[in-house]
Amino acid sequence: MSLPSRRSFLIGTAGVFGAAAGLYFFRQRLTGGWPFSPGYGPLYPTRDEATGLELICLPKGFRYTSFGWTKDSLVDGSPTPSSHDGMAVVRQEGTRLTLIRNHERSGRATPMGREADRFDPNGAGGCTALVFDTAREELLEARVSLAGTYNNCAGGLTPWGTWLSCEETVVGPESRGKKDERLDLKQEHGWVFEVPATGLAEPKPIPAMGRFVHEAVCVDPLTGIVYLTEDANPAGLYRYTPEVPGQLHRGGTLEMLAVQGRSDLRKGVPAHAEYRVRWVPIDEPTRAHTPGSSDGKGVFHQGAQQGGASFARLEGIFYAAGRIYLTATSGGEANQGQVWEYTPGEEKLRLVFESPSIEVLNMPDNLCVSPQGCLLLCEDGERVGQRLQGITPDGRIFPFAQNNLQLQGQKNGFVGDFRATEWAGVCFSPDGKWLFANLQTPGITLAITGPWQKGPF
Repeated sequence: MSLPSRRSFLIGTAGVFGAAAGLYFFRQRLTGGWPFSPGYGPLYPTRDEATGLELICLPKGFRYTSFGWTKDSLVDGSPTPSSHDGMAVVRQEGTRLTLIRNHERSGRATPMGREADRFDPNGAGGCTALVFDTAREELLEARVSLAGTYNNCAGGLTPWGTWLSCEETVVGPESRGKKDERLDLKQEHGWVFEVPATGLAEPKPIPAMGRFVHEAVCVDPLTGIVYLTEDANPAGLYRYTPEVPGQLHRGGTLEMLAVQGRSDLRKGVPAHAEYRVRWVPIDEPTRAHTPGSSDGKGVFHQGAQQGGASFARLEGIFYAAGRIYLTATSGGEANQGQVWEYTPGEEKLRLVFESPSIEVLNMPDNLCVSPQGCLLLCEDGERVGQRLQGITPDGRIFPFAQNNLQLQGQKNGFVGDFRATEWAGVCFSPDGKWLFANLQTPGITLAITGPWQKGPF
């Protein structure tokens, strides 16, 4: 795919893919009695237009269709892999949207795609590309787009229309699985890969972006800088400044966020807290471990030794209208999550929201910003009935959707109560009329539409 001109790159195309123009600023943090916004109203079990099953709960007037279930056939006849995770719309051709979807697969699961196309012949993870027609309201095509990677959790969209897929692991040829079984991996893992909107990705990692327990990324379209989260506790926030904007494989520098006057942000953060920040260099981005150990903290410790800040499991990250939003999944006094806002250029970090309990917000993970400036958060906790939660620009939280997935073999033989499975991959279509999201287990993609104009999205 040809890259944009320098001028068009600096202007940025992220707004086409959901970055909210005219985003309102979060100026009110929930306190005291935690006011509750009704959003679009109460949630009700709602039938899936593809299967007739009540997979999720939605407000009145909204409807959805499911597609891309685990075990559904891909175009090459192979089954759709499991463990649906991060996702974004990377291409639009009329009413046809192409989504790239991560698969957080690990262990000795059957690898995706042809062996000749894999980064690691025994790597179980990767990505699939899905072409969804919003006029016909159905999936047209699904295929493998990255193969042979491992534990592809989240990632992020680029302004030039590709997907960055992140490995949430630092396993390698000597690694063993949960039951001490050999994984038989042939490559070191823990990288970021770039995936095109069409065709199959060349499975080539970007070493300069670091080898650590990656989660998600976002790109500032004004500078080309890539921001990266780390799913660990403690975890760091990183930025990658490429030598050539838009050409990440050509090298760049990796740095870690440091907060003036505070090194640990996991607990004890005051309401409305705002900090000045700076960035410290990571001299050895490919050092996965601290010397003499196998802890997976080699990159983090390089930054921490220079004053880098500690977060509790940084996962989702999203750029919108000059600001970057990120979730610390287990941060805060209740260990139920924090939402942070970083402003590039001003070098400020602000606490937007901290959950006081599992019922208010249960461990936010992937997130996006709606066309009207609301945050939309995927829960990934233990609450039965995991939710997509909205936070309005004035700081009110409300549930928009709830997992209601209980199966008795009606689709692809799946049986079980999956209501506690996480949401992932939340993203809007370029016109804001469709919301896409995944239920990770057993692995389903949903396309949701309805009267968005009646509420804050």
